[in-house]
Amino acid sequence: MVACLVLVLSGITSTVSAQTPLHQQIDQLIAEGKQQFEQQAAPLADDATFLRRVTLDLSGTIPTADEVRTFVADSSPDKRSQRINQLLASPEHARRLQYLFDTMLMERRPGKYVKTAEWEEYLRQSFLENRPWDELVHEILTVDGTDKTTRPAARFLLDRELKSEVVTRDLGRIFLGRDLQCAQCHDHPNVNDYLQRHYHGLDAFLSRSYLFKDPKTKQASIGEKAEGQVSFTSVFTKEEGMTAPRVLDLPEIPDPADAKKAYKVKPAKNVRSVPVYSRRLQLADALTSQHNEAFRKNIVNRLWAMMMGQGLVEPLDMWHSDNPPTHPKIVSLLSEELANHEFNLRYVIRELALTQTYQRSSHVSAETEIPERSAYQMGLLKPLTPEQLAWSMMQATGVTSATLERLQAKQRKVDEKQNTKKADAPLWQEEALHDALKGNVAAFVRTFGIVGAQTTRFDASADQALFLLNGNTIQAWLAPSGNQLTARLKKLDQPTAIAEELYLSVFSRFPTETEIKQVALFLEGDPKPADQDLQQLIWAALSSDEFRFNH
Repeated sequence: MVACLVLVLSGITSTVSAQTPLHQQIDQLIAEGKQQFEQQAAPLADDATFLRRVTLDLSGTIPTADEVRTFVADSSPDKRSQRINQLLASPEHARRLQYLFDTMLMERRPGKYVKTAEWEEYLRQSFLENRPWDELVHEILTVDGTDKTTRPAARFLLDRELKSEVVTRDLGRIFLGRDLQCAQCHDHPNVNDYLQRHYHGLDAFLSRSYLFKDPKTKQASIGEKAEGQVSFTSVFTKEEGMTAPRVLDLPEIPDPADAKKAYKVKPAKNVRSVPVYSRRLQLADALTSQHNEAFRKNIVNRLWAMMMGQGLVEPLDMWHSDNPPTHPKIVSLLSEELANHEFNLRYVIRELALTQTYQRSSHVSAETEIPERSAYQMGLLKPLTPEQLAWSMMQATGVTSATLERLQAKQRKVDEKQNTKKADAPLWQEEALHDALKGNVAAFVRTFGIVGAQTTRFDASADQALFLLNGNTIQAWLAPSGNQLTARLKKLDQPTAIAEELYLSVFSRFPTETEIKQVALFLEGDPKPADQDLQQLIWAALSSDEFRFNH
């Protein structure tokens, strides 16, 4: 008999099989209490749609036309799970998470005291190694910037200049899912859960820390004093309070009473002071503690938003009793499983990708009533990030493959001389491509990037439209050179073949009969279409809503 496990999730008892995979448990909880769920829910997406969706989500770009052909033709029953495993093990997945977590943690701030490239490489290496999330956060919050090896991790604090109002708010928002800014001067006027002591409890961890600039090297690092208490007064009630460091409603963490000396390095002019007991170092322990459920629930909510198109709590940083999770059991389940698997983000992402919830079509029949977004009965549209958009456009137009071929040809000459095989190594290929094309990605980030919090919203602008319409970068990608898309289409002499190559390259799917006729009509039956006509055709596809969204 299969053993059963009783889980107490958000105060509700649920009995599930102890051997039921996590992704199946999620699907069961999504359907729980809905008698007509399967009849009302969208079917699973077709293979081409699934491949595009999961490739974008896990590797940050669309698949190639040949990858779509091969995947659709594959009759293996486990091909979806196998593709998920391949993508998660790829170097492109580490780059995708680098982009995602850089945006989440630094919110597109310019590099000030730590070079952006060094920070990004630190994140990428961490995700290549699949480092546990709690370990990564612990390091980010404890390094002081004095050691060259770990200095990139200090960017979270250094580039916020240890400003209390900035760091305290971002600690709450980014790691706890609670924007406590309005609780700085008084209890939050609109959110009963957010109290002034919550804000100042976080502030107390860092109130003694400061930005120190070495007078010789001019390098910034973190210094800390051994004294200083945090007190506050409500501007509304004039009530006074004091708090030691604490995370939300968890117990205060008092300073040790038996310290024989206060400093390892005493404060002095042009000297970075270092206390024996550091409140700042307690922050990472308290934040990632097993007792702090908010830390775990916040990150699984953000991973859910990454994969499903919106958080179980929206906005992602406004978690409170009047804005609870749409599916509290799922949040608790994911939180516990994350802890049980040692904060392995890759494990959670894989299980989310395996769910039927993730794999459902984003379309329902005309006769079916469109369900609420929070019901997750159909796939949700997700706007491509600037990085996804850049890499996908380069993939679609053939820039990626053309660049890789050029880089490989050059590297093979080096390999022959040095008796190496770098040119065929996936990690070398990804790194070489990134270095060669990162300028293009940066141009998209400048145009399409939104400075501020991680969001699931989509906002278009006139600058973005002009960039796509008149930008020299896009126009260069449409030139009929080498084996790029326009050049490939020129070699085809039938509208059906042109439409198929176009749709597989740009939309990652085969065209319908109607779409083939539309392409033929646009080309007016000309067996040798003009370059300009083909370029307009490709540009129209790249500028479409279908391409701009993951669906």
